[in-house]
Amino acid sequence: MTEHCLWRFSRALHRAINERRHDEVEDLIDDDVDWAIYGPIDMFPFLGARRGKAAVLEVLRQIADNIRVRRFDRETIMLGADSAASMLRYSLTALDSDKPISLRIAHFAQFKAGKLASIRILVDTFDLVEQALGRPIHLPKISSFA
Repeated sequence: MTEHCLWRFSRALHRAINERRHDEVEDLIDDDVDWAIYGPIDMFPFLGARRGKAAVLEVLRQIADNIRVRRFDRETIMLGADSAASMLRYSLTALDSDKPISLRIAHFAQFKAGKLASIRILVDTFDLVEQALGRPIHLPKISSFA
């Protein structure tokens, strides 16, 4: 039995972010990859949608310039022949402030010929923004329940 594409991509992704080793991850990304990380792009410009390997590699460089992955835990994972989905909990460090950031994400990936063809990443943005601001966000009460 061969290793699932997700495991190779995941290891290469973390090395690209933490060690700036982009050669391995570059080999695992399709030339026409469709990439999107949904989150507050005004606060984190490396979030958002990108198309093509060059654009994704630039995003990975920007992420590596801003954070370091300390730890991640897979809470749930589902693997298909050429697809993967999972819920992950990350412990990160913001490089500009050395501040810890705890983050939950969900990702949905599709692979073609062993390379990442498409990925959608959903970030728990409310918690992320509170941590980045260093204070809780107080929202107006919308309704009351009896």
